[in-house]
Amino acid sequence: MPTVNIPEATFARTVLGSGPGLVLAHGAGSSVANTYGPILEGLAAHHTVVAIDYPGSGDTPRATAPLDLDEIADQLVAAAVAEGLETFALHGYSLGGPIAIRAAARHPERVTALVLTATMAHPNNQQALTLKAWGKLAATGDRRLVSEFLFPHALSSQAIEAMPAEQLEEAITYAAGEVADGTVEHADLAGRIDVRDDLANIGVPTLVISTTADHLAPPALHRHLAENIPGARLAEIPTGHLPMVERPEEWQNLITDFLAKHGG
Repeated sequence: MPTVNIPEATFARTVLGSGPGLVLAHGAGSSVANTYGPILEGLAAHHTVVAIDYPGSGDTPRATAPLDLDEIADQLVAAAVAEGLETFALHGYSLGGPIAIRAAARHPERVTALVLTATMAHPNNQQALTLKAWGKLAATGDRRLVSEFLFPHALSSQAIEAMPAEQLEEAITYAAGEVADGTVEHADLAGRIDVRDDLANIGVPTLVISTTADHLAPPALHRHLAENIPGARLAEIPTGHLPMVERPEEWQNLITDFLAKHGG
C-alpha cells in the first residue's frame, strides 16, 4: 500500500505515562475514559498512552455526516505523531478493533504490535441485527432505554445474575448517563465495517483477546481474526463484552504481558 499522508490531529485526545508508545481505539457509544478507565493507569505505567475520542465522544464534537473508517484510523495515527510517537503499538476494543486494523494497514511503518479485544473484521448477522436495533434506539434520544437494551448484550449472564436488583438498577442508570452523543453514528459505522481484506497484510505481532461470554461481538468473530492475521495469537478471557467491568485486572495483564514481549 502506498504511503498515506497523516492529517492534522483534530480529535480530542488523552495522553498519559512514558515509555514505548501505545495508542488506544475505544468502543462504540463510549469514550476513552469509559472504555479504558479502570486500566488506563496500569497501561500508562510502562507506556506513553495516546488515545482519541471519536466524533460524538468525550470532547470531540459530534459529526454532521456518516463516519469514515479511514479518517478515524488516520486521526488515531495523527494523534500519536502529534505527541511525538514515531512508532507505537495499537490496541483496539470493539469498534476500535477494525479502526486499529485499518490504521495498521494504512501506516505499517509506524506500528510495532497490535492487540485486539472483543472485536471483529466485519459484523456477522447476529451482530448486525444488534447494531441496527441499538442505532434505532439511540436515535430516539432515550438513553435509559439504550442502557436497558445493552446490558443483557454487553455483560455475561453470570455477571448480570450476580447483581442484586438495587445494584443492577444503579448500574443501568449510571450507564445511561454515559451513553455517547454520537452513538447513532458509531453504531452505523460498526454496521458498515469491513476490514477483512486488510488482515492478510498485517505484519506485526498480534494478540486477539476473545471475550468468551460475549453476546455483542460473538467469539466466532474473534477466532476469525486470529485465524486470518498471519501469526496472530488467540487468548481467551471468560467475560462478556465488557472486560473493563467484569475482569479489568486480567484484561490489563493480557495486554501488558504481550506488549512487554512484542510492543517495543
